[in-house]
Amino acid sequence: MFRGIGRFSVNRPWLVIALWLVATAALIALAPQLKPTNDQAEFLPSHYESVRAADIQQKAFPQNRQPAAIGVFERSDGGKLTEADKKEVGEIATGLQGRKFEKISQVVTDPKAVSPDGKIALVQVYASTQQMQDEALVESVGKLRTATSDQLSGKELKFGFTGAAATMLDSQEASDSTDAMVMMATLVLIIVLLLVIFRSPIIALMPVLIIGLVFMVTMGVIATASNLAGLEAPASISAILIVVLFGVGTDYTLFLLFRYREHLREGQEPKEALASAAGRVGETIASAAGVVIAAFVALLLSSMGMLSSMGLSLAIAVAVTLIAALTLVPAVFSLLGTKAFWPSKAWRKQPKNVIANRVGSFASRKPALVAAVSGGLLLVTALGVFGFKAEYDTESSLPENLESVQAMDRLQKGFSAGQSDPTQVYVKATDGAALDKGELAGYQAKLQGVKGVNQVSPALVGPKGDVAQFSVVLDFRPSADEALELVNGDLRDTVHGAAPKGTEQYVGGSTAVLADIQTAVNRDYKLVFPVAAVAIMIILGLLLRSLIAPLYLMVAVGLGFGGTLGATVWLFQDGSNGLLFMLPVIVYLFVTAIGTDYNILMVARLREEIRSGKEPREAVRLAVTQSVPTIAAAAVILAGTFGVLMLADNSMLKQMGFAVAFGILLSAFVMAILLVPAVTTLVGRRAWWPGNRNETPGGGAAEELGEPDADPLVTAGRQ
Repeated sequence: MFRGIGRFSVNRPWLVIALWLVATAALIALAPQLKPTNDQAEFLPSHYESVRAADIQQKAFPQNRQPAAIGVFERSDGGKLTEADKKEVGEIATGLQGRKFEKISQVVTDPKAVSPDGKIALVQVYASTQQMQDEALVESVGKLRTATSDQLSGKELKFGFTGAAATMLDSQEASDSTDAMVMMATLVLIIVLLLVIFRSPIIALMPVLIIGLVFMVTMGVIATASNLAGLEAPASISAILIVVLFGVGTDYTLFLLFRYREHLREGQEPKEALASAAGRVGETIASAAGVVIAAFVALLLSSMGMLSSMGLSLAIAVAVTLIAALTLVPAVFSLLGTKAFWPSKAWRKQPKNVIANRVGSFASRKPALVAAVSGGLLLVTALGVFGFKAEYDTESSLPENLESVQAMDRLQKGFSAGQSDPTQVYVKATDGAALDKGELAGYQAKLQGVKGVNQVSPALVGPKGDVAQFSVVLDFRPSADEALELVNGDLRDTVHGAAPKGTEQYVGGSTAVLADIQTAVNRDYKLVFPVAAVAIMIILGLLLRSLIAPLYLMVAVGLGFGGTLGATVWLFQDGSNGLLFMLPVIVYLFVTAIGTDYNILMVARLREEIRSGKEPREAVRLAVTQSVPTIAAAAVILAGTFGVLMLADNSMLKQMGFAVAFGILLSAFVMAILLVPAVTTLVGRRAWWPGNRNETPGGGAAEELGEPDADPLVTAGRQ
């Protein structure tokens, strides 16, 4: 099949390129727009209590009183607000109310809404929609900021707007600048590395142009699939897709070009060499992509819409990249021929691979030592996993120079830590009758008595009288561990246990959302990890026709996962802040999937050498010598593209960039090049059981299986 696809693409390049251009134009014109969101409540299933609380709020209370933003006003000199200052804040709120911004229903202030130290006054902004990511609302908050700045020109007051819609505005602007930076840095890195490897400007530029086209197609397919599946995309998905597409796409292109160059060195004609390379490397690329796709598809089992959406998006991205690698890349290089390597003449010469040969020789002579040192290094690094602390507030990853972040920090210093975002408690009569006000007052007192609750507002009763809302201010930051523990523990216990009879109760608000996310993620860890591991092991078993090799390959990858996460904990985690709650899932999937690709290349090459009758030490030396150049080049480029994320201001992307880049380098240079060959040598021919049951040294069984053509995956490692 892969030979047929390769020959078709090479012999009909213009047709293949035309089909890709038509598909790109169609998707750009017809695909819906991908609208990422930072609203974490959007990613929870409907059965969670915080989601049901939001539904109660939407149905029972007027829609023109949804808190959207908070204006934080203070003196420029940091002193206490004077009466004139407070009056000025009130006049500003009145002026803004008169401007009638779209989707903003009210801009009001309360003379009493001044911090206990007298230094901060608040202006509340209410929206006529619950959707804080609403484009018109977010745009209006931006206009609100500009109007406020104009009114304060030359005055002694300074301000900042924070809250859900203001944070959404800042997040979108930060995301746009981050995407542009990540795209530019990724392109420069790939071009420079390809130029160093091949010393050809055409090869350095052409993969970038091809993957740029693939990126447009991918975004269109993802937007369409997300729209059909009803999934929201996390705001960081664009930056992640950039590095995944350009990193993985460049890897697959390298597999093809290395094999193409090898056939040219053997004297084949350019089209024949390219068609043969595409056919042989096709299974390599398909196998590598299959492992990655299986890992990402496992995320669809997550109860978190954020992870499900990310899994769907990344699986689609790798699938489109696979199709491009099998069709578009061979078609483009078919037109270029050997001119693609200009001006370098290196494609005509056989490389010496001196360093790779030395590494292979050492690994073959001292397999036990190499296995002990490399495995021990991974094990020691993995100890950091035990200190992992999950951070569930993704907004805390935003750059500190954003207005919403700075305003929130000032607000929390002036008021109770939970004042900025109170938890909401809803009580609803099950029979639809009006609630008793006396019982509601007693219920308020019981909520006020919960340790960790700062204050509870009197009940706000809905128009029908059957629903009441209590605003509960906590002593802790809304995203703090103590707040999540309180909401998931004593507060919810009291809400449900002390409520008036004949009612149902719900705890909502951002802290409740985060607490439910914590529950959902813990559930997902127990499901997604094992399913992804089993899926990858099945693919390995089918590819290698072995039950033994996949077992120790997955153990090695597990050590790589632990070492990667442990190193990230030591580098990024401090006493007060944890790491992104999704980081273990992301590291597990990327390191497991991509790390397994490099291990496959090495193990398959080892199997071929052993089947040809070579002694174990010689087989290890040859396998490492032939595979190191491909693995090293692919790993450096892929790790580099993920490492670009460390340039972002977003701490979540920094953590993700370091973790995945470090994990890829561990997978390539410690596991694939050292640990796996050493362990395979120690296990011996048993590694291939039961696939070698009819095998005889010298290649008898290999010939029956069609070796080496039955192992085109291996050939990508020959330089």
